[in-house]
Amino acid sequence: MLWIAVTSWFVAQMIKFITEAMRDKRFSMYTLILSTGGMPSSHSSFATAAMVGIGFKDGFNTSAFAVSIVITLVIIVDAAGVRRAAGEQAAVINMLIENLNNPNISMDQKLKELLGHTPIEVGAGVILGVIMGVIGSRVCGFV
Repeated sequence: MLWIAVTSWFVAQMIKFITEAMRDKRFSMYTLILSTGGMPSSHSSFATAAMVGIGFKDGFNTSAFAVSIVITLVIIVDAAGVRRAAGEQAAVINMLIENLNNPNISMDQKLKELLGHTPIEVGAGVILGVIMGVIGSRVCGFV
């Protein structure tokens, strides 16, 4: 089960890595391993793939599957809601500090702004997770 989720996370991160490399004409190992935000949501993909794998292994009418749905929904809401709002707040704080021109206010580094996901990025992560969960469960037999 874990391999399905990890593989789905890795595929999502590879998609981000490749699209960023094509766009910026450079490779970033940070994007491959630690990046948050962007298309598709690797958190949503990871959780959804595990949920689908649990459904195929234990059954879609089990307590384990119900718990996995709840956890997946919490992760999706966090990715699209809480973390996205935190990223938008970071952007405003960064802008305010840059525009204050007050030497008494400084930060060691800018706050990270790309924390969450748009609904489309989350949806893409969910779709990728379903695909990876089905492939892992039915085609590769990872459950």
